[in-house]
Amino acid sequence: MKTSETLIATLREIPAEAVIASHQLMLRAGLIRKLGNGLFTYFPLGLKAFRKVENIIREEMDAIGALECKPSVVVPGELWRESGRWETMGAGMLRVKNRVDQELVVSPTAEEAFTALVRDELESYKQLPLTLYQINTKYRDEIRPRYGVMRGREFTMKDAYSFHTSEESLDKTYLAMEAAYKRIFKRLGLSVIPVSADSGAMGGSGSEEFMVESAVGDDTLILCPKCGYAANTEKASCALDVALDKNGNAQQATTESIEKVPCPGVETIAQMEEFFKMPATQFIKVLIYKVYNSELDLRSAPGGNNFKREVETGVPYYPESFFAVAIRGDLDVNEAKLAATLKASEVELACEDDVIRFSGAPHGFVGPVGLTKLPLLVDFSVMTIEQDGSFVSQLHDTVTGGGIADVDNLHVEPGRDFTPFMAADIRTVVAGDKCPHCGAEFYSKKGNELGHIFKLGYKYSKSMNVSFLDENGKQQIPLMGCYGIGVDRALASIIEEHHDKDGICWPMSAAPYHVVIIPVKYDGQMKEVADKIYAELKKQGIEVLLDDRNERPGVKFKDMDLIGIPVRIVVGEKNLPNVEVKLRTESQVELVSADSAAEKVARIVKDAISELNA
Repeated sequence: MKTSETLIATLREIPAEAVIASHQLMLRAGLIRKLGNGLFTYFPLGLKAFRKVENIIREEMDAIGALECKPSVVVPGELWRESGRWETMGAGMLRVKNRVDQELVVSPTAEEAFTALVRDELESYKQLPLTLYQINTKYRDEIRPRYGVMRGREFTMKDAYSFHTSEESLDKTYLAMEAAYKRIFKRLGLSVIPVSADSGAMGGSGSEEFMVESAVGDDTLILCPKCGYAANTEKASCALDVALDKNGNAQQATTESIEKVPCPGVETIAQMEEFFKMPATQFIKVLIYKVYNSELDLRSAPGGNNFKREVETGVPYYPESFFAVAIRGDLDVNEAKLAATLKASEVELACEDDVIRFSGAPHGFVGPVGLTKLPLLVDFSVMTIEQDGSFVSQLHDTVTGGGIADVDNLHVEPGRDFTPFMAADIRTVVAGDKCPHCGAEFYSKKGNELGHIFKLGYKYSKSMNVSFLDENGKQQIPLMGCYGIGVDRALASIIEEHHDKDGICWPMSAAPYHVVIIPVKYDGQMKEVADKIYAELKKQGIEVLLDDRNERPGVKFKDMDLIGIPVRIVVGEKNLPNVEVKLRTESQVELVSADSAAEKVARIVKDAISELNA
């Protein structure tokens, strides 16, 4: 391709809207242009790089036996009602109606569509396992799109869905996907960190994310330097630590009765430490949460039957309910873990009026003793669960809110003075906490998610009535897995990892062109030599760009460094019959005979691709 035949749309200035390197460089290199808030158009050079990423993903999916499909982006809303997610997905899902008033969804994800497609085709166990995938457009109505294509509203994802007769079969595909993801990211030149993750709105059990380190990452990674444990903070667990009393000793159970202590204005944990002369580890703080769309059966919980509805599947469903959440005073509630524990689409702190309505006290004085109007969930820092289902106290002789304004309770003994509805790990793990596997101290990094694999289990196949006949002619429900990669985000992440002060430094596998030929002037002998090398490289299957623009050499060099073409060949009159060969990531220039330049450069390109593919 000659530059006169394509669109070179480089910018010298950094656009004010662009904050991170990938957004800045994709705009400056002319790879993308903004069409609307969170909506981007790929220009020719950007689309070539995008297709490289897409094709590497496609090759690795095909290699493990996944079959590509192309469903529509707009899908019937009735499918989402079947799964129960019409009510639970929230404002991020774009719902529309057509001219005959049919409810439609602009796909934010495709579990419903693929489950419906397989339901209509599946009859026998002989058809399983089956893995289908798409590389297709998605739309999520992000409240604050940012960082260019890293978090846009419209984006492209590869998502695959697998269907199985057994857990063993699902495990096999899950591991095959995990290995395929690692090959994909290696081929793209990306350094990823696989971490345990929360399944979020997708549901299911096993879940792993593939993260890249990023200073502006949306996720915090919790990492163990000793045993390699890695998890997103939304999922990370830590070893239970021993709570200490004011003398630095392990807390002991008390036989003293609860004492009500007037403490006007003492609302925060820091204020309580000062007032009671005790460490935060001896306090229990209780927060009231508003919970949306919980799938737990709360009918036996205090106040848990409020607002209950049955969706068409017959699953108990709570569009709105409230929970009290108790945690040790020095710790914070992890709302993602809380939502996952409650099988809810979203949780948020209740407003003051609701706090008083359910607990009898304002925020800061809510306590676990005497709560009867709503279920109480305690973190494992307060109480744990034995195998027989009994609760075991981890804190003793504690201080809690007194259940009325300006009063705290002293000598509260968990288990004696209150019993929770349930206990779970809902604490936010931070750097310095101890690894549950080896006991080493965690450290943390910021990161962005590139890929996510899930074991969905029966979540969608059951609610959407998918079945098959097993070897004995009995009807069974298939297990499902789900496996996603963000194509746009992967492309942006390559640029985040591979750039310098002059522009992008593409790995050979993702570059829009492998080689650029820059004649100092595109006429006379320089034109002849440039054309000859261009033709020879094309013959060897090398993707080459010939800069035939009538521009100063410095302008051409700056543009091609900004765009990031991996290999540059400069044809200048003073060096003929030799030409300059320079790698984008190196400073030195090599003089090579013009007659052997094509062969040498083709070898450089092929060796680089082979190394990435190894």
